Amino acid sequence: MNISRIINFVCIVAGGVVALYAQAQKQQNTYLLMGGIVLLMLGIYRTSRNIPSKYDKQEEETFIKTEDED
Repeated sequence: MNISRIINFVCIVAGGVVALYAQAQKQQNTYLLMGGIVLLMLGIYRTSRNIPSKYDKQEEETFIKTEDED
């Protein structure tokens, strides 16, 4: 497993746990909740950055199809 994927996974899990922990207390710690959400979003952003867009693939397929029709 790639080290970047491990870091992303740890950020997502840690952010989720921190956010849930901050939410579960009687008196919510807003800063802890915000920190957990930021960590969660950072992990999700880093993961989604590496996923290719489906629209890029469709444009390539369209170009190949029009090229074959000629």
